Amino acid sequence: MIITLDFKSELPIYVQLRNEIVIGIGSGGLECGEKLPTVRQMAADLGVNAMTVNKAYAILKNEGFISIDRRHGATVSPSGNGQPEFKAKLENELRLVISEASLKGVGREEFMQLCTGIFSTVAFKPGTLTE
Repeated sequence: MIITLDFKSELPIYVQLRNEIVIGIGSGGLECGEKLPTVRQMAADLGVNAMTVNKAYAILKNEGFISIDRRHGATVSPSGNGQPEFKAKLENELRLVISEASLKGVGREEFMQLCTGIFSTVAFKPGTLTE
């Protein structure tokens, strides 16, 4: 999996890294049980501080996307069953995105086409999102 970071972005690097890993898991680029590079290796590969990678990994662990074990390192966790807290967070984030899109002149049809196009890039695994 190739991770792309934008060092000129206002979005913190650890958030960008977290997002890239989530996208990698969602698209099938990273599979359940797959090992992630060590914090030091990821930091060296990306040219960032190890604490930045550590922070991203900690967030991913708290969100349930990865598990971290001292002996086995960081591995991709099995897909969850759609916890109620996550669904509430998702609804709030979607409400904001839809509001912003509407304010910028994106209509319902265009928004739905964008969503459909993005959905088609995600590898649907058994027990996850379905059409």
